[in-house]
Amino acid sequence: MNHDSLITLSDIYKARKGITSIVGRTPLVEAPWLSQLTGAQVFFKLENLQVTGSFKIRGAANRLLNLPQAARERGVITVSSGNHGRAVSHVAGKLGIPVVVCLSDAVPANKREAIGELGAEVVVVGITYDEAAEGAARLQEERGLTMIHPFDDPLVIAGQGTIGLELLEDFPEIDTLIAPLSGGGLLSGIALALKSADPAIHVIGVSMERGPAMVESLRAAKVVDIVEEPTLADALAGGIGLENLYTFDIIQKYMDDAILVSEEEIAGAMAFALHKHHLVVEGGGAVGIAALLYEKVEKFGQNIAIVISGGNVELPVLVNIARDYQTAWK
Repeated sequence: MNHDSLITLSDIYKARKGITSIVGRTPLVEAPWLSQLTGAQVFFKLENLQVTGSFKIRGAANRLLNLPQAARERGVITVSSGNHGRAVSHVAGKLGIPVVVCLSDAVPANKREAIGELGAEVVVVGITYDEAAEGAARLQEERGLTMIHPFDDPLVIAGQGTIGLELLEDFPEIDTLIAPLSGGGLLSGIALALKSADPAIHVIGVSMERGPAMVESLRAAKVVDIVEEPTLADALAGGIGLENLYTFDIIQKYMDDAILVSEEEIAGAMAFALHKHHLVVEGGGAVGIAALLYEKVEKFGQNIAIVISGGNVELPVLVNIARDYQTAWK
């Protein structure tokens, strides 16, 4: 079945109309050093400036706003590597919906604490994202809760796709998109919006070298299990689900290139964003910068947008990286 046909540009416009009261429109800012490096116009789409610190609030808002009243009263559950759980907790709090967030022990403490502070019930299950997902599925059944999937859901994908609408309006010349790639909800939604407007727009997904689940699945031409490894890009960790219904198909159809970046390149990109742009960017949010900064992108146009997907990094981690790279980007 062609699952991506169930999600249309119209769905993305509907999502934007629905989430406006909860989700902010983020700025698009110039990246002069990367423009000079590439000889192209490069801009950053700053989703790290969302109230929850990442793009995830868009999809969470669209999914929760479309919940039937009975499901709202029973409550919802989700599994997260941190940012999605925080987004769901924030939106659920605004709507008066009880929420349970399942996290693995690998989720950084700052993300875990932020979720708890929003009033969610935090349940830590296992040491990997996939183990946390299994725990969430068990709790969902036991308690009769509604699962708010972090990426493989049409309403979530449509919510993330609203970034694509903003890019088309603020940067109509865009011919290249570079965005983080994990479960694929972000890239699926944006690519669907952009390719609907202009199929020639070049879409590039970037993952970390350590456990890139979607990239490994694309290479195998089927969804595969991966070994989850510690990474600075913790927001991108975890599998894409062996029963993936939407994002794998959409990414296969709309993504033109996949790029992997190393831990050193991610750290360098985080330091670059801080030193050159005064931006706090977490590892998962910096992979697009890393791909361009370290010249991993072989094909691009003259008008490039990089999605900076999140800024929820632990302060000691960022301080150490800034110190280690303090002479690199002077």
